[in-house]
Amino acid sequence: WLVYVTNAVKHFKYEQRGKRRIHAKPDTGEITACRWWIEQERMLIRLQVTVALGATAARSLLGRTVTIGKERGRPLQLPDGGEGWITVHPSYLLRLPDEAQKQDEFARFVEDLKLAKAALG
Repeated sequence: WLVYVTNAVKHFKYEQRGKRRIHAKPDTGEITACRWWIEQERMLIRLQVTVALGATAARSLLGRTVTIGKERGRPLQLPDGGEGWITVHPSYLLRLPDEAQKQDEFARFVEDLKLAKAALG
């Protein structure tokens, strides 16, 4: 099976906080402007299954706002006919303050990836 990793938005937007650059979530226009690139990549590679890591990637793939909690854990039909799976972005797991919640969410993340892998056959 083939794994291809890419970003749904092709630029880095940030907020300056002292000497640190903190990632800023892309807005709708930025997601829309970069959607062409992800569509071209998927068309060229012809992926059987695509996993969106986070809400921005999911919105880029589906063309609509997505609530991860409602959509994760099941296959979704992508506009081009492919199969999509949605899970949290790994950075979400790193930001969880409660260790027990972090472990639970990591287990769900791993299960989401296993389900997507199983869809490959």
